Amino acid sequence: MSDSEKKTGHLTKYILKYNSNNLIQEMCVERRITGEKEKSKPHKTILMVGATGTGKSTLINAIVNYMLGVEFNDRIWCEIIETKENQTDSQTKTVTVYDMHAEEHPFSLTVIDTPGYGSTEGIKEDFKTAETLNELFKSNDGVHEIDVVCLVVSSANVRLTQEQLYIFDAILSLFGKDMEKNITVLITRSPNRPINAIKAIKESNVKCAKRADGEPVYFRFDYSYCEAMNENFEDEEYEEEYEKSWNLSQKNMKSFFAFLEKVTTTDLTLTVSVLGNRKQLISCINKFKMQIEEKEKQKNILKLAKTALEQHEKEKKDNNDFEYEVDEPYKEKVLIESSWWHLNKEATCCSVCEENCHYPGCWWVRDLRWCSVMSDDGKCTLCTRRCNYTEHVKEGKMYILKTRKVKKTYEDLKKKYEKELGEKMSLKNCLEKDIENNEKEKARLVEQSYQCVLILEKDALKSETVSTLLHLDFLIEKMKETNNKERVDKLEDIKKKCEDACKGLLDYVRPHFE
Repeated sequence: MSDSEKKTGHLTKYILKYNSNNLIQEMCVERRITGEKEKSKPHKTILMVGATGTGKSTLINAIVNYMLGVEFNDRIWCEIIETKENQTDSQTKTVTVYDMHAEEHPFSLTVIDTPGYGSTEGIKEDFKTAETLNELFKSNDGVHEIDVVCLVVSSANVRLTQEQLYIFDAILSLFGKDMEKNITVLITRSPNRPINAIKAIKESNVKCAKRADGEPVYFRFDYSYCEAMNENFEDEEYEEEYEKSWNLSQKNMKSFFAFLEKVTTTDLTLTVSVLGNRKQLISCINKFKMQIEEKEKQKNILKLAKTALEQHEKEKKDNNDFEYEVDEPYKEKVLIESSWWHLNKEATCCSVCEENCHYPGCWWVRDLRWCSVMSDDGKCTLCTRRCNYTEHVKEGKMYILKTRKVKKTYEDLKKKYEKELGEKMSLKNCLEKDIENNEKEKARLVEQSYQCVLILEKDALKSETVSTLLHLDFLIEKMKETNNKERVDKLEDIKKKCEDACKGLLDYVRPHFE
């Protein structure tokens, strides 16, 4: 018996041998290749997503068996993902790409497998999955087209839990609007018509391919025959039940492959744009929160200086007696004690601007040229001076804003505005100009965040997502301060749509990010 063969109960299990290579080494994205590639054959690509424990790994193995032409009476089961008995934990820990080539099948297939959403690792890991997919879709050696996105659910679902709603939200928020007709539902452990699961999908308004009657396009499977392979069933009744479930699954697998063959391949350009904009929104708002807070503190200092100056002029005191106290803002680098990411607590920061350019989410890249906030010419797209990547440091520290009590004098003000005073501007006018410029810069930061939200609304398959909702209250509050009623109304409208679509999801997700 070879290393790849295991006799288990009523089946002989084969662990398929494969060649592997790292597509994106620092992100641990592995490509596994089984069989010999034939260039003349057509090629299809599918993405598998779903909650932990829904049987995603078993389903991928079932696809392998179908492509190899395995029949019920063969009494074998082939696996490219070796399954474990405990299916409550995610079988897949990182994004893995499987290239499947079978001489018996008319086309080759790539399956992108993802870790189970809502796994025991924590929902913060799900955001890491989105980051990994973004890099996979952008990489030269990665995946640039998808034929079908498979949303895997279990027929055991009798109602929509907050976790299930979150999973649907997290999955659909990854894609562009051009992907909707390429999304289908695969229902596992479904010997009977999955009424509850279909009802759950319809009630959650999952955007996916629809049949002529408006029902979601779905395919149901029951591979209990394979999941119970350690059992010895010699009873004829069990034998008939397992053969029935096998035949049902193979019939649906045939229909699924027919759907796969006829569906129009979707280029991932828009999806990459959506993923990039969602990441930019998160990075921008987290960075802008500190910048806006800093601008507000600076404005308070300027107002205090103006008030002190006016009081000084009113009382006609000697200039040397002019003194006032302010809470001066300054930045300090501190250890990151809590993080958006479950396994990594690092930020990419600019040492020149003293700004957090990529936090949260900068978890995989070591060479900062490849950090997602860097442009093609190696310049940071987020720090104030657009510094080169060489001026940035990635470590387990980030800048925070603090204040300290500082006494200021008339001479301090004269020194700060020396050039302007030389141009015959009064000190009071200098302060007023600085206050005005401060407000303009703050408005610019708010506008930049607002534009990210608008781009997502235009391009994303599901723009009303909890990851956007997390930031809207902050953005609305700051937009109100710019007195731009039209933009405030637009953000309030987006917030209402998000709240209606997410149905209380924010309360479920927020504790994980505090």
